[in-house]
Amino acid sequence: MADVARRYALIFFQTLLTGLGLFLLGSGEANAKMFSPTTYTLDNGLQVVVVENHRSAIVTQMVWYRVGSADEPLGKSGIAHFLEHLMFKGTHTIAVVQFSKIIARVGGRDNAFTSTDYTAYYQNLASDQLDLAMKLESDRMRNLVLDEHNVETELQVVMEERRSRTDNNPSALLSESMEATLFQNHPYHRPIIGWAQEIAGLNRQDAFDFYGRWYAPNNAILVVAGDVDPAHVRELAEKWFGPIPKADIPVRTRLTEPVQHTERLVTLKDPRVEQPRLTRLYLAPSAHYGDAVLGTKDSTPAIEVLAEILGGGSSSRLNMDLVLKRKSAAAAAAWYDPVAVDYSTFGFSVIPRNGVAIETIQKQLDDQIALILDKGATADEVQKAKDRLTVGTAYQRDSVQTGARIIGSALATGLTVDDVENWPDTIQAVTVEQVNQAAHRVLDRTRSVTGYLLPDHSKGATETGPVPSLIPSREER
Repeated sequence: MADVARRYALIFFQTLLTGLGLFLLGSGEANAKMFSPTTYTLDNGLQVVVVENHRSAIVTQMVWYRVGSADEPLGKSGIAHFLEHLMFKGTHTIAVVQFSKIIARVGGRDNAFTSTDYTAYYQNLASDQLDLAMKLESDRMRNLVLDEHNVETELQVVMEERRSRTDNNPSALLSESMEATLFQNHPYHRPIIGWAQEIAGLNRQDAFDFYGRWYAPNNAILVVAGDVDPAHVRELAEKWFGPIPKADIPVRTRLTEPVQHTERLVTLKDPRVEQPRLTRLYLAPSAHYGDAVLGTKDSTPAIEVLAEILGGGSSSRLNMDLVLKRKSAAAAAAWYDPVAVDYSTFGFSVIPRNGVAIETIQKQLDDQIALILDKGATADEVQKAKDRLTVGTAYQRDSVQTGARIIGSALATGLTVDDVENWPDTIQAVTVEQVNQAAHRVLDRTRSVTGYLLPDHSKGATETGPVPSLIPSREER
């Protein structure tokens, strides 16, 4: 419940391995399917998805709530993540902090995470313990009990998490500032963990109000993946979740972005920085949302292919030019995050080699962007990028947790099971013309923020901060 992450890179390989990457997945096979799940909805509105995987006698249960940091009331940033912590504090039948201990006693593991658009809770355990997992998870869906002491204690935990993982991490501070600058009006400009002064003001009533407003079966998705029988899962879901009444869930109201006219530069200098980094973010459509300025949501497969061509791996343009040919960069990558309720981001990260100025790296990055805008991608590049993106399908089907995470994040952000199942063919259908159109639509500097992470030698030596990740990730646990 305490790992720092951000909004980026849902589709990159490392996040893919944790099951959050939907759109890297695919197959070159015609009409290939991803997970062939069983789906249905209970009378109380709970959406249920079952993914069979009988390779081992384990199961992953996940409950996804369609609510995240972008749904928080003004002045209450961090309440979604704070409530996630408090969900482990007990119910009328489960004592304080006993939830995880009960799961551990049967050999299982559990955790949770909060994003901008959803909050998810999961258990990994032996498949014969699914009844227990459903009992516990359904209990805290509507029976959470909080007392002032536990709330205050956990608030201090979250505040310390903010201090240690964000305030004391120059890379995290830069990412936070860049998002606050990129999103001028939309609530995605708020950090998932919350602003420090607003976290400090959260209280028990805030948590209960947020819980009562959003936590209900008709605002949730139950995903069960592993060595299970779909008919038995339905029996258990009806038994434990079925009696919970539906609630009046608010309509999500999200502000829109104004037309942006200026590129922006954010510079963070800190004596703890040993390795400089250049990051750039562009506004982009998501697989659920598009507009006249950013482009339609149907353009997102082409944007994924574009990201792969520019910086998706060792054969990408950035790696071949900046890392291997010029030897000016230690690493370079591009990424695109299509899984969001509203806007998405397209990004670049470059770590310069020692002695190479950040301005030099920016010029070289800009040259590569100008080249693809001027000359476009080639048919060979596009096909190879599609093949690279779709090569890992079989591995994803093998993973119990990956299926649950991919489907859950898709459904929680407004996509459908068919979007997941049909994605291999969708990626393979992308054309060269679509990729080049996407480049011109997305790579507009007037809708971008460039970030410099630099050492500050003027303040003398200090404790070294964490080494910045080349590709930021997305959640608060």
